[in-house]
This record gives sequence, structure tokens and C-alpha cells, in this order.
Amino acid sequence: MSRHSAATLDAFLKKIMEISLRSPNGHLDLMVRFLHGLSVESNQKLLDRLLGRVAYSPEAIQKVSNNLKEMNCDIPILQVFPDRSINVFHCLMEMNDLSVFQEITEFLKSQNRSQKKLSDIQCSALAHMLQMSEEVLEEFDPTEYSPADHDQMILIPVVRNCRRFRISTYELSNPQCEVIASAMKSSPSHLRELDLKRNRISSAGILCSGLQSPNCQLEVLRLNSLSDIDCGLMASALRSGPPRLKELDLADCDLSGPGAQFVCVPLQSPDHQLEALSLDFCELSDQGYESVASALMSSPSYLKRLELNGQRPGDLGVALLSAGLGSPTCELHTLRMDKCDLSEGSCVLIGSALEANPSHLRWLSLKDCRFGGSAVKPLAGFLKSPRCKLQTLSLYHCGLSGTSFSFLVSALVSNPSHLLEKLDLSWNKLRDSGVKELCGFLQSPQCALLILRLEKCRLTAVSCSLLALALRSGPARLKELDLSNNKLQDRGVMELCGFLGGPSCRLQTLSLDRCCLSKTSCDALASTQRSNVATLRELSLDFNNLKKQDVERLVHLQNSPSSKLKNLNWEL
Repeated sequence: MSRHSAATLDAFLKKIMEISLRSPNGHLDLMVRFLHGLSVESNQKLLDRLLGRVAYSPEAIQKVSNNLKEMNCDIPILQVFPDRSINVFHCLMEMNDLSVFQEITEFLKSQNRSQKKLSDIQCSALAHMLQMSEEVLEEFDPTEYSPADHDQMILIPVVRNCRRFRISTYELSNPQCEVIASAMKSSPSHLRELDLKRNRISSAGILCSGLQSPNCQLEVLRLNSLSDIDCGLMASALRSGPPRLKELDLADCDLSGPGAQFVCVPLQSPDHQLEALSLDFCELSDQGYESVASALMSSPSYLKRLELNGQRPGDLGVALLSAGLGSPTCELHTLRMDKCDLSEGSCVLIGSALEANPSHLRWLSLKDCRFGGSAVKPLAGFLKSPRCKLQTLSLYHCGLSGTSFSFLVSALVSNPSHLLEKLDLSWNKLRDSGVKELCGFLQSPQCALLILRLEKCRLTAVSCSLLALALRSGPARLKELDLSNNKLQDRGVMELCGFLGGPSCRLQTLSLDRCCLSKTSCDALASTQRSNVATLRELSLDFNNLKKQDVERLVHLQNSPSSKLKNLNWEL
């Protein structure tokens, strides 16, 4: 073989590799591997016996190897068929070129993998090695290995050898969905959690084939933006597949018609034991709410977490849901109904249901729900109950003020067994008078509060003085305080500093964004953190129109090895 023919062989191998990569079914893969394997020196000696003396050119063979390593896998067919690019790596191995294999071995050992840019051939090698590994990966997210979309496509086949798989691309094609479905069908199937919530799926029907497989072991499924028809297909798959699903998370899905069965099937089937259901911004029908209520009223009731953010249930939907929430068999731990556009009457129903069954709920979030006026009374009754075990309460932007807030605080103060650890009252018109009432709760010896958020509550320096006094004289467990978007000014910060520098302070995070502060506040805060008893680790002063010289002492403190302050934010 002359140098000219060797060069021709190099071009020939490159050409047939490109052709094989464009083949949807991979029918040329074995032949391409075989031809590359012929270039190994030991195989050329065999050819000598068959064909006579053949000239051997190491330079030409090296060029073949380099061509493989530089192969551009960012072509349409590879973005559609993720398994196809792995053959490039196989050809290198046929040539006994272990360089890429060694590079990926070192890459997997490194600590800063996300900072390293992988080539296409390296992504192919990584996909193959992780698939072939005897050790099943606990979790795999292609974005942690490469930010490029086409690289993530190459890595999709790793889904076959991991327990939790998550991917964030724009859209998954049918062949890519087929690879994911194959992971559910394989025997044994390792996949337990599938998160496709940040993707658009071209065909849900293909995923259904995986869900229906008797080998499917999936327990957690997260999906996004499914049509009514797709939701119906998923429901059929869950009805006929093995009942193992414990968590279903849907966002922006059409559940207003037959698609509601996607929720109804796992809730109504006696074989399913769904523990967590999230339906953020899904148009759920009344039939769906009836199924949720039925699941809460069943004995035993497995549902422990329910998230219905962005719903518009209407009075009938809320009435159905409330019947479930108030049932003595309901053991819900988490209820989130943020941005649900509830009427005052609906808020009364929910509060009354919680008051009737207060024993199990640990987390309650009702952001952007209008709990002002009379609607807050049953909610206060729930909080007042000695059986209430609530640990997190978010009433962000709920229209609380004056009398309605007084009901809440009175309920908190009157319950000596309260376990509340996190309270978010941001974007309510509490004013200084409301904080004064709240301080009665903070000073209670039984107060277990760790996080308090009072952003944009129309507070002044007076509130800072009240809070500092209450926190000094109370049990001092608070670790996070957010007073952002209040006109506290320097005087307010000076009042807080009396508490921050004291021995009873346990505060680790303080947010004072948009509080009209100056260098005076920065210097005062720095002074409180120089003592041995200082506890602050994170301080946010964003949007106070501060200059670099204003925060100089705080920056110096942040850089000091002996200081506990590690995170300082002061964006203009």
C-alpha cells in the first residue's frame, strides 16, 4: 500500500464514518469498526500473508485516529439518535487507541468536572463507559458534564444505568424518548426517578411504552407541558403498568378534560400508593379535585404532599378539596396553594378544614391568597389548636393587616405547644403596629421560630427597635431575618445592632435590601461582627445605592479568616 493509497484510505475511512453516523439504524456500524480495526499493525501483518507485502504508514494511521477524535457529532441525525455517536469511540478502541478512554477515566476522578469542556468523542466515550459500568449511578444529569445541548443528547443513553435521571434541554425527539423508554423496559430496570420537567416531549406515547412495561420500577415522574391527549395516554399507561409510582409532578399540563385521568388513575387505584402530587399551573377539572379529595379521605391515605400552585379551582373545586382536608383519615404533611386566585369564601373553607383536622400538617403555603377579613378566623383557629404541629407557614401577599393580623398573632401566642420554625409574612401591610403584636409571639418562652421574613411590610426604624428588644428578651433561636424593602434607614439598623452584637444573638442570615441605608449602617454592622460572639454568616445589602468605600469595612471583615461573615451582597 503506497503513501498515496494510505492517504486515500484515510479519506475513505473518514467518509464511511460520516455516512454511518447518518444511518438511523446503525446498519453500517460493525463494518466501519471492522475497517478501522484493519489499520492496527498486527492486522496489517495478517493482510501481508493474504495480499502480499503491504506498506505500513504510521503517519497515515495516526491521521485516521485524529480524524475520529476531531469528528463533529453536532449533526442533525446525532441530535435525534443519541446512541449513534458511540460508534466513533468503538472505532478508536478497535485501533487500540486508548487515549480518550484514559482521558475520561481521569475526568471521572476529577473534582471540578463541570469546569472542563468535553469534546464530542469524549462525550461518546463517557456515555459508553458509564453505561457499561458495573456500578449503577445514583443520579445522572448531563448538564453537570457539559452545558452544550448536543453533548447532552450524546449522554442520554446513560439513563439505562442510573437510578435518578434528569435532563434540561429544549425538546426531546421521538428517538431520544425511545432511549429513555428502553431504560424502563430493560431487565433489570434501575431507573427509579425520571425528571423531564424542563423539556418539551415530542411524543408522550413512546414514554408510555416504558411505563407499561412489567419491568418498569419508576417511583418518581416529573413532566411538563403535556396536552390533554398526552395526559390521557399517560393515564392509560399507569392503569395497565405496574403500580409503583409514589410521586407525580406535573407542570403546565392540560388536565381540564380527559387528561384529568392522569391524576385520577394513580389516586383512585387501590394498587398505587401515591405519596406526593404536584400540579403547578395545571388546569385541573372538578373530577380531578374529587379524586384528590377521595385519596385524602381513603383509609389508609398515602398522600403526604400536595402542591396545587397556580390553580383556579373555583368554589366547587375548593369545596371538594376541603372535604378531603378535613377528613380524619387525611394525613397530609405539606399543602401548597400559592397563586390560586381563591375567593374569600374559598379561604374560609380551607381554613375550616384545617381547623377540623390540625394534627398532621407540617408545611402550609398560601402565597397570594386573599386571607384578609373574616377568612383568617378559621385559619387562626387551626393555629390555635393544641394539636397543631405546623412548622412552616407562608402567607406572603395575603392581604393581612390590622384586625386580620391580630387574629393570627393571638393564635400563635395562645398556643404554648407551637412548633412553628419558619414564618413568611412578606408583602402584607403589617406596619409597626403589626410588628409590635408579633413581638409578643417572639418573646414567648415556647417560641421556636428560626426564620422570619417581613419583606415590604411598610416597616420603619420603630419596628427594628421592637424586634431587637423582643429577640433580646425572648428565647433567641432566630437564625434568619429578612427586612428587605422597608424604609428602615440608618436609625433602624442602629437599633438592630444592639441585638446583633449581644451574647444572645444566634442570627446567621440578615437581608436588608432596599432599606435606604448608607455608610453609617455598614460601619455599625461591621462593628457588631468584630466581637467573639458575632454569628452573622450572610449579609445582603443590595440596592441601597452603596459605594465601594461605604462597604470597605464589611469587605475587609468578609476576607478575614477569623470572621464568620462569608457572604456579603451589596449590588447597586
